[in-house]
Amino acid sequence: MPEQQVGDCVDGLFRGKTRPPRIAPFGPEVGDRIVALTLAEPPVKTTQWTGRAMAKAAGVSLSYVQRVWRSHGLQPHPIRTFKLSNDPALAAKVRDIVGLYVDPPAHAVVLSIDEKSQIQALDRT
Repeated sequence: MPEQQVGDCVDGLFRGKTRPPRIAPFGPEVGDRIVALTLAEPPVKTTQWTGRAMAKAAGVSLSYVQRVWRSHGLQPHPIRTFKLSNDPALAAKVRDIVGLYVDPPAHAVVLSIDEKSQIQALDRT
C-alpha cells in the first residue's frame, strides 16, 4: 500500500472518532415530557400507561421510554387499588374481627375462612 493511502486511513480513523452520532440524542425536555405524561391521566379507555402507548404519545422509541421511567423510578403499570365492600354491616364486622386480634378471649383459637375462592373474588371486580 503506498504511503499516502496509509496516512489517509489513519487520519480517517481519527476523524471518525469525533463524528456525531447518527441520531441526535434527545434533550432533557423530552424526558421531562415523558415524566409529566406518566403522572397525568392515561389515554382514553385505558387504566394505565403502557410503554408502547407512551412511546407513541411522546414520539420516541419504547426503549427510550423505559430508560426514562427506570431513571426516575417510575412504574406506571402496577395497579395499587383497594376495593371497599358495599356490605351495610361492614363496620360492625370489622370491629368484631379487629376486636378478636386486639383483645382475644382467653384460651381461644381464632380461625379465618374466606367465603370465596380467589377466582370467584375476581368476578366481582
